[in-house]
Amino acid sequence: MLTAEMASNLRLQLQRTLQGDIDICRLNDKGLAHWHFRLKGTGLLARIPKQSQMGLGPLGNLAYEAACFQRAAACGHVPRLDRVIPPSEELPWGALLVEEITGSPVVGPDHMAPILQALASIHVLPVPTASERAPLLSESDPLYGMLRLVLAQSVYLDHPLISEPSRRTITKRLNDLTVTAPQICDGLAPRLITFDAHPGNFLITPTGKAVLVDLEKLRYSYPPLDLAHATLYTSTTWDVDASFTLSTAQVAHAYGVWMSAAGTIAEPYLAAFVPLRELMWLWSVTWCAKWLTESVKTKHASGAGGEDWSQANSDALLIQHVRSRVDDYLSISTINQVLSEFNELDRLFAHSS
Repeated sequence: MLTAEMASNLRLQLQRTLQGDIDICRLNDKGLAHWHFRLKGTGLLARIPKQSQMGLGPLGNLAYEAACFQRAAACGHVPRLDRVIPPSEELPWGALLVEEITGSPVVGPDHMAPILQALASIHVLPVPTASERAPLLSESDPLYGMLRLVLAQSVYLDHPLISEPSRRTITKRLNDLTVTAPQICDGLAPRLITFDAHPGNFLITPTGKAVLVDLEKLRYSYPPLDLAHATLYTSTTWDVDASFTLSTAQVAHAYGVWMSAAGTIAEPYLAAFVPLRELMWLWSVTWCAKWLTESVKTKHASGAGGEDWSQANSDALLIQHVRSRVDDYLSISTINQVLSEFNELDRLFAHSS
């Protein structure tokens, strides 16, 4: 939880950095990785990390997040990065000051088209040579890296609150996909992706444009992972303010919007749409299992770095919401619902191709 002392420390740090008296307003605690403050009269927001989802220390985490904003800037669908405030005794994780976007939350299926168009604008950006992609993650085999990440999280499936049918079903789907996915993804080119494209991370401007306002996990990998993260049930019902469900037809339509917007880069990924959708879902549900274990642990020491999913980092209402989502996503009824959608999409995409 953010204490009054930490808010006071932010105000002092901002006064030194911006050389003036700054009136700050804390926004509602909606995410497990950052606190957000409006800097009144400046057009800026302060993003203060609670932890590093990339497992980095404070300096490395700030550099990574800054690079995310800078790499995606040319797409026109992300906030401008104003400056970086380095870690200090007052702010152990430092902060990013970014443009405040005037917009409203995503409220339903009608907003999916601008989201998929925004994602396409990121995916079509020129890809640097391998040596120029640092500090952003860029694995030589993105599929293997993703499978390794999901397998590492799958060890948490033995949590006592996860039912045996759920554990067995998730494990089987992961084992099966580990065998089939490499053949489908062979030869696919990595591009810049967000790896955090759930609808709650977007705002819709008054002109109808979708802006991705939460950038911290960009990497070079496969765009269908973003398409999945934008449209999966485990994404569209994740956020407190952006919660709705999509029919299978609406999901397929969203993918079609992306293909039209992405143009010539899109076609090679078509056969991998459903396998990578399932892989993104497996990442999501194994992360849920991980959160059940890690969230009840003690908060890390100030500025210690790394991932820290402790409930002590967030407001009680947010933790209550996350717990309800995790319980839902790990229930066998929801799992079966998602698997049924995969089968329907397989048929739809096979017919369209």
